[in-house]
Amino acid sequence: MGLDPIAIKIAGKIFALFYEEKGYLNLKCDPVIAENLREKHEDVLPGYHMNKQHWNTIILEGSLPESDIFAMIDQSYDLVVKSLPKRIRESI
Repeated sequence: MGLDPIAIKIAGKIFALFYEEKGYLNLKCDPVIAENLREKHEDVLPGYHMNKQHWNTIILEGSLPESDIFAMIDQSYDLVVKSLPKRIRESI
């Protein structure tokens, strides 16, 4: 049995899951962009234990540049914020 992932949320909605033990980070992603990232980077995989269309798993100890990982985190955050009701978005 492993440790549970650390869920990173905004307004109660998950935008990232960190699997410290495995060195993985799951991030929400636009389906078209998700597929492009998987084709371009060997360290971007379909989401581990997630909806594979909307989530990617990033291997953190791989060759993916840190700046790309931070950009993907920002995109995941933005996607989740956009899905929130307007009154909640405006209060963030």
